[in-house]
Amino acid sequence: MPVDDDDVSIPVTETSPVAPASVPAPVPPASARYRPRRRDFLRFSGGVAAVGGLAGTIGSGVLAPAGAAAAVSARSDTARSDTARSDTARSDTVAATGNLAATPIRPPAAPLVVRGPYVSTWLPATVSPATWQEFWQGHTTAMGGIARVDGVAYMFMGDPGIILNVPNGNYGTPSTVEGFEQALQQTGLEVTPTRTVFSLEGGGVGFTLEFLSPVEPGDLTRQSIPLSYVVISARSIDGATHDVQIYADISGEWCSADDTQEITWAPAQVSYSGGTLQSWTVQLANQQPLTEQNQQAAWGTTVWSTPVTSGLTYQSGQDIVVRAQFVDNGQLTNTSDPNYRPIQDNWPVFGFAADLGKLGGAAQSVPLSIGLVRTPAVSYLGQDLQPLWTSKFSSWQDMLGFFHADLAAARQRADLLDAKITGDATAAGGRAYAGLSAIALRQAYGGTELVVGPGGQPWAFLKEISSDGNVSTVDVLFPASPAWIYADPGYLALLLEPLLSYAESGDWPETFAPHDLGSAYPVASGHNDGGGENMPVEESGNMLIMAAAYIQQAPGPGAAFATAHYTILKQWADYLVANLPDPGYQNQTDDFAGSIAHSVNLALKGIVAVAAMSKIAVVAGHAADAASYQSQARQFISYWVTHAQDPSAAHLDLTYNGADGGNGTWGTTYNGFADRLLGTGLIPSSVLAEQAAWYESVSNLFGLPLQVPHSYAKSDWQMFTAAWLSQYPVSQQLIEQVYTYANTTPSRVPFSDLYDTISGDQVGFQARPVQGGIFALLALLHRNAGG
Repeated sequence: MPVDDDDVSIPVTETSPVAPASVPAPVPPASARYRPRRRDFLRFSGGVAAVGGLAGTIGSGVLAPAGAAAAVSARSDTARSDTARSDTARSDTVAATGNLAATPIRPPAAPLVVRGPYVSTWLPATVSPATWQEFWQGHTTAMGGIARVDGVAYMFMGDPGIILNVPNGNYGTPSTVEGFEQALQQTGLEVTPTRTVFSLEGGGVGFTLEFLSPVEPGDLTRQSIPLSYVVISARSIDGATHDVQIYADISGEWCSADDTQEITWAPAQVSYSGGTLQSWTVQLANQQPLTEQNQQAAWGTTVWSTPVTSGLTYQSGQDIVVRAQFVDNGQLTNTSDPNYRPIQDNWPVFGFAADLGKLGGAAQSVPLSIGLVRTPAVSYLGQDLQPLWTSKFSSWQDMLGFFHADLAAARQRADLLDAKITGDATAAGGRAYAGLSAIALRQAYGGTELVVGPGGQPWAFLKEISSDGNVSTVDVLFPASPAWIYADPGYLALLLEPLLSYAESGDWPETFAPHDLGSAYPVASGHNDGGGENMPVEESGNMLIMAAAYIQQAPGPGAAFATAHYTILKQWADYLVANLPDPGYQNQTDDFAGSIAHSVNLALKGIVAVAAMSKIAVVAGHAADAASYQSQARQFISYWVTHAQDPSAAHLDLTYNGADGGNGTWGTTYNGFADRLLGTGLIPSSVLAEQAAWYESVSNLFGLPLQVPHSYAKSDWQMFTAAWLSQYPVSQQLIEQVYTYANTTPSRVPFSDLYDTISGDQVGFQARPVQGGIFALLALLHRNAGG
């Protein structure tokens, strides 16, 4: 049986229950989690897939104080693989405890380098020292950081080890261990929509470690650049002058999730307007274009760069050797290891060391960048498409130089965007909503990338991260869409264009919208046989609602969009008219909850989409069509209100009353959000009031269950519901419950959207762009403000 978007489950009949979330089973190793199907999650996990970590609220954390002995590194040559890293090793691993401020939220995993489906590195902890960074699926993408203050070395990023002598160990016989003696003390963590900033101190010096993954609404060139900034700053905080050097490296793990793969590397210098950049280029020896190795790209070049200064040195070689060179000497050798080898063979790393000299109270910074240069980016119906940046820059070196020269301006733009989103979110839903918005924006954009389309036009593709891995899955794009409806409507249009183009080509044979453009990213091979995981009402409704939302937000270009795509949009609307008001037995986005017939929520999506087509017809100048679709939607909603109501009059049913045992059931009717977003005004206010009261009464500590009888929830759908019911107290309740989950979950993975509302544990999924749904309330308010 095929699977899909919020796909994760057991194939079940209408009445057969999914394994309850209260019966956990062992989590399979990383190797067994290769491209898990959405329906398979519950089969594997029994409903809860807890991944260990630190549970706590803001104000709690784990850190190594400066001068405290660190534990021996768990990542030796023989124990560095993912399978050797237990759940407990994924939490904050330094033993000493202390108070740690995390503002405005303690993210489940802190976003570090998040710029696209293959540039996606996170910290599965609260504290930077002594925890390795990871690609979204859990494979280590190591970044080691060491600071020397007056000759004393402190780790501050990752878990870098060196060989340490133990002269009095082993009954007086000298011995050695691999580890690190001390770490900077982390004093704070701040997360904004575009940044993650760690504050640390040690030896009388204060440090900041800033990861900036720019989000550039309306600027396609900058948004297309697959690079991210890392800025390390230091200043004296005790009134004295200190001699300070900074070291940072990356490992070959950035190139592949298969550590047995051979890599090659080289130092390079790139001239740019600010001077010269020193770079490391690292890549797989055996390039496999348009292929993945456990979700990481098997082609392209990892580029790691920093400006050349008088105090800069560089070196590649075995991890413990290169790091020891810096610890002992405060500088590197300006040499490159000539021995190309597999990633796990003596773990080659690629380091920079910057001598900041005598440091006083004025801060000095070391700016770096990291990213992955891939050409081509994707394949679309047999045609290789290049990343959009290639249409603006003659080479990756030119792109890299532009990116570094743009740092100061990029930080200013990030300040403005962060302030706008934080201010809007705080006004709309308080500090909790601002915290959720801070960890959702990069995740939404990070599932997408910009390319040069077949005709030279900009297009954007989306990867269905961590579930099916499909290309541009419609029912992943739909829950993510509020991020772009609010912040960047034009970007939403670019994500819709490849789907519309494929349907308009005639290669897609069905009268309803396709579910995706290909089974495995980055190859958009289509489904010319009409296959794939079809969701006829679901995807047709999603496409019409998103098209109408874009047209509403961008009235100028929206009119041209409506005219250009009117024929295919009308075809999908006519399909809906013919299959409503009761969609019968159809697959839909929440198929992990089990197959369902006569779905109240699915029917509502289709009905609102018919009304959305009326709005599209008005813009496209088809008045008769507009009137017809509006009339049909009104008729359908009358049927829906009557048949969706539970006999108890307390709530809407999960399925039309009486149909297949629908009486007494209920679910999260999140598709009501589109009615308010588009201003279609179909749902009576009495229904909103009823549902608001019901949801207040049935929520758990961490949120509103998706539907009976399960205790799991979807964060994106809860935020759709909070926006739909924003005039009722339950809206703030839902916001705070989702925040509490994100802020305290022990599952230290990139913000999972499917979790248990009783335990706060991840059930399935992570790092998915659907968290763009967090912005539903802002999308609604922006629309109400005339956006």
